[in-house]
Amino acid sequence: MTQRAKPGTAGPAARPAVRSMTALLLASHPGPSVVVTVVATVLGASLGYPPGRLAPLALAILLGQLSIGWSNDWLDAARDAQVERTDKPAARGAIRVTTVRTWAFVALVAAILVTLLLGPLATLAHAIAIAGGWAYNLGLKATAISFLPFAISFGLLPAIATLGLEPPRFAAAWVVAAGALLGVAAHVTNVLPDLADDDRTGIRGLPHRMGAVPSGLLAFSCLAAASILIAFGPGWPPRIPLLIGLVIGIGIAVAGVVLLLRRSPTRLLMQFIMGCAIVDVLMLAFAGQSTTV
Repeated sequence: MTQRAKPGTAGPAARPAVRSMTALLLASHPGPSVVVTVVATVLGASLGYPPGRLAPLALAILLGQLSIGWSNDWLDAARDAQVERTDKPAARGAIRVTTVRTWAFVALVAAILVTLLLGPLATLAHAIAIAGGWAYNLGLKATAISFLPFAISFGLLPAIATLGLEPPRFAAAWVVAAGALLGVAAHVTNVLPDLADDDRTGIRGLPHRMGAVPSGLLAFSCLAAASILIAFGPGWPPRIPLLIGLVIGIGIAVAGVVLLLRRSPTRLLMQFIMGCAIVDVLMLAFAGQSTTV
């Protein structure tokens, strides 16, 4: 007699599909993808996007980030398996590499198509930002300019939001610079825990060449500089909420340096960066229209 699944539970046939979907989600680097999407969404809301325009902005950014995350796990699967990365689903065999590759391209195409709803300039900026992420995954991660794709892609993030306005507006230089600094910080802190594993697989980006401590100091210096730019970029005197955000941002940077000097780099450093990114975007929300020119 065939055993029927209890109501509200997945039957035996459904469990492999659920596991596959879970593995696919984990392969997308969901943490950074969500944080970047939140950043873009808050920026759009602060710029006065109506709901019907804010939703495509959020969806486009999310799809772009998923595409970059999946392309990373697809292209790095062999190297990740070599160093036994258990946090990478494709590397440990939880999902087929070809499946991750397919979804990377699907998300890429979908991201561009959705961004078209925001206009050609926003689409161009988003295409360049996604191209930066893919270029990193395709080989720039192993070069001395490994930081450059992150600087470009994060720097363009606020520009995607401002260029998606009706009519389009350019982002202020200080906003683009702050985004680029956050991108460099995100790159370095994401790489630091994997320096030894990367060395075994021939990856020699800027953090590998600089070493753990100098790279970490660079990352948190960029983090502090981004907070300073956002606090003082809109003009003098700075608003109280921006000063509060600056204090929090500097505090996170100092805590990150202390953690770096006291123990080996861990993924907690990346969480510091993501936390500061949320603080910075809230500061940008207070800045509002000052983020455009």
